[in-house]
Amino acid sequence: MLINRIDRSFLHSLRAPARLRLPPPEWIDPYIDISDLAHLHRDPEPSPWLFRILSLLISSSAPEPDLQSFCRSFLIRLSPRFVAATIRHPTLRPHPNAAVALFRFAACQPSFVHSLDSYLSLLRLLSSSPQSPSSAAASTARSIVSDLINRDDLILTLPSAASLLRSLAALGLVEELLWTWRRMKECGVEPLLTSYNCLMDGLINAAFVDSAEKVFEVLESGNAGANVRPDVVSYNTMIKGYTKAGRADKAAARFREMPGNGVDPDKVTYLTLIQCHYAEGSFYDCLALYHEMEEKEIEIPPHAYSLVISGLCKENRPFDALMVFDKMSQRGCRPNITMFTALIDSFAKIGKEEQAMGLLQKMKADGFEPDEVTYGALINCFSKGGKLGKAMEWFEFCKANGVMVNAIFYSTLIDGFGKAGKIDEAEKLFNEMRDNGFVPDTYCYNALIDSFAKAGRIDDARAMFERMEEEGCDQTVYTFTIMIDGLFRKHKNEEALKIWCRMIDKGITPTPASFRVLSGGLCLSGKFDRAMKILDELAPMGVVPETAHEDMIRVLCKAGRIEHACRLADEIVDKGREIPGKVRTMMINSLRKAGNADSAIKLVHSRIGIGYDRVGSIKRRVKFLTLMNI
Repeated sequence: MLINRIDRSFLHSLRAPARLRLPPPEWIDPYIDISDLAHLHRDPEPSPWLFRILSLLISSSAPEPDLQSFCRSFLIRLSPRFVAATIRHPTLRPHPNAAVALFRFAACQPSFVHSLDSYLSLLRLLSSSPQSPSSAAASTARSIVSDLINRDDLILTLPSAASLLRSLAALGLVEELLWTWRRMKECGVEPLLTSYNCLMDGLINAAFVDSAEKVFEVLESGNAGANVRPDVVSYNTMIKGYTKAGRADKAAARFREMPGNGVDPDKVTYLTLIQCHYAEGSFYDCLALYHEMEEKEIEIPPHAYSLVISGLCKENRPFDALMVFDKMSQRGCRPNITMFTALIDSFAKIGKEEQAMGLLQKMKADGFEPDEVTYGALINCFSKGGKLGKAMEWFEFCKANGVMVNAIFYSTLIDGFGKAGKIDEAEKLFNEMRDNGFVPDTYCYNALIDSFAKAGRIDDARAMFERMEEEGCDQTVYTFTIMIDGLFRKHKNEEALKIWCRMIDKGITPTPASFRVLSGGLCLSGKFDRAMKILDELAPMGVVPETAHEDMIRVLCKAGRIEHACRLADEIVDKGREIPGKVRTMMINSLRKAGNADSAIKLVHSRIGIGYDRVGSIKRRVKFLTLMNI
């Protein structure tokens, strides 16, 4: 009976479905263990798992779920060494988000604890990856350091502290940087000069320049240690900070004190200072630093050449810029398209067409294809030089050869044709521009309005002015000045005043030039009082045209209205707006410049403006109108 019962149980077990038990997942390492082989001198061979995980991370749009599925399928778990090695791998450098996904997935594995190496590798990647936006990288890094702070079991060593300081400094995470500094002290790690330099760099990247300066002063004073003194990196860091804060004077002062403290500036020092002076528009200082580098035989970086050449071009010194350009080529430094374009534009602006075209040919010979900026500079050159035929040839060349024609091309040509009095061609280009889908900008509208106004087509100018407002294009003070000048030229004085009032109502602040146009028109129409009233209204707006009275007198003298000029001069003196001697000088200069030397000489030899006549007991100043009777 017992034997039968055992047989039946045995037969039942054979017929029942087998319940398979999966083995536990296996921890994998990044390298194959070859410790039992004789080739101990060879570098460890990467595990095949390393490349499969890297491939998955790079190709996946959802790395964390894909990693989970992959590890479940192959019954594997990623060890802390494996995670750190994967994050460090160069393949992952352009993919910081994938590295972060791996880091977070690994932390969710059972019994997994990140090593310090993983934290350091990920922070290093986030701080150096070109694909990582700074704000997103900083936010992620802050979260990672927050986890690190809560890990009391992690002990910082000198190399790990240096790596952490360097990464946090690059990301500009000041609070985390200061925590690292305190943690170093707790772990008995004494800061080195590189540690102080990283601390200053982090403070500067977070815009705490004054705090960085205090750290630098600690180094200078010797309180950081007997052998810890600022080196060239320390000075470069502070000069960079002053440059970012727009404190060029402080940057220059630090630079000047370097030789006295036994520190020689290097190419980074000079480049940073050149960038600083370039941003301030001090192109002479850029050139001086460049010559100093030449004298000291310090290697000149390509960007330094670019800044010096660009600065000289902006100062309309293209021949000097070309000399620097030639020296750069002789020293084996390859130019770039920006340098060629700056030189071509600069030569074009001073009318040196031959040099500009020569550079264009050299540019092509050196393997650079001119872009729309380069061709735009040429078209601008020919347009402003009155060579509209050549300008149009290049314009058509660009359209035929696939060069991206933009609104600036049209604006330049419209301005050129307008100034040449070829209004119909300018208008045709304006319409073509709109038909091709380009939205005219303020410069383009102003160029066409100015062309219409100067050609006497004030109605067309007015229509374009209104159209500009309807289409939402910003009307500047120059736009209103053009219209006011055009209306006065056509003797539409009241309309000109309405345009002025409209400008004030729109909150556009007048300039001395716009008031000069208005006051000139009013004076020529005999409305001196109105001009004076408007001048008084400008003071609360912060607009004080210093030569307003002189300009009004000059306009009248130039127009031959000497009597009106005298009346205006008397009114200025009577109301105490200017001292009489100054008004007298204004009148003499205006008469002389208007070619009325006789009246100017008469005024010089008279007592007008500064003398008095007595009628009984009454003392009266000699009026300027007396000049008409001399």
